[in-house]
Amino acid sequence: MSVVAECIVAFIFGSVVGLLVQRSRFCNTAALRDAILFNSFRNTKALLVAMMILTIGFTLFISLGAGNPMRFDVGLNQVIGLFMFGIGMVLAGACTVSTWVKSGEGNVGAMWALLFTFVGMFLFSLVWSANFWPPAAASMTGELNLEALQLGFANAQTLQEKFGIPAVFFGIIQAAVLYAIFRAIRRKEQAQEAAQQENAATGATGATGVAAEPAQVAAQ
Repeated sequence: MSVVAECIVAFIFGSVVGLLVQRSRFCNTAALRDAILFNSFRNTKALLVAMMILTIGFTLFISLGAGNPMRFDVGLNQVIGLFMFGIGMVLAGACTVSTWVKSGEGNVGAMWALLFTFVGMFLFSLVWSANFWPPAAASMTGELNLEALQLGFANAQTLQEKFGIPAVFFGIIQAAVLYAIFRAIRRKEQAQEAAQQENAATGATGATGVAAEPAQVAAQ
């Protein structure tokens, strides 16, 4: 595929995904924030379904020898970085994807968040180039190194290489866990809906009884 063709495909794919995200109001931050603060699981369910599809598809490609998954060490630096990124998303009120969408809609706050996302990435690249998580050469080797708080490479491809088990097997396990969480959310929602219907029925019955009493008095 030529460069021009790749750009056209990327433009079409990005436009379709952007339209779907904008119309559905999907947001990774809302998927967790709304579930914790507002007991609303609309975005949470969408995120779980997307993760299940991506997990199976991604690990299937790895099992077939296709794709080019990234290799990076997992350790304390990932935990700290993800925690800081999560705080930033909550403060910005949106994830990176929905920040792009809100910026396109003219949201000034989202524009500032997007601008400083790029500023932060640029500053991090300078620090990374200068220091590279010292002492990186000794600690980031791709292998387990508890002294440096590094777990080495830890993804479906490296597990496949180490144990000889197809990566899709690990993907199925992860998808099963995600589906169990999805089912638990659905059961909770169904219980809430049943309770609301019961309360509505009880309220309607009480209102009917109250209205019947004056009618009986008037008839007498």
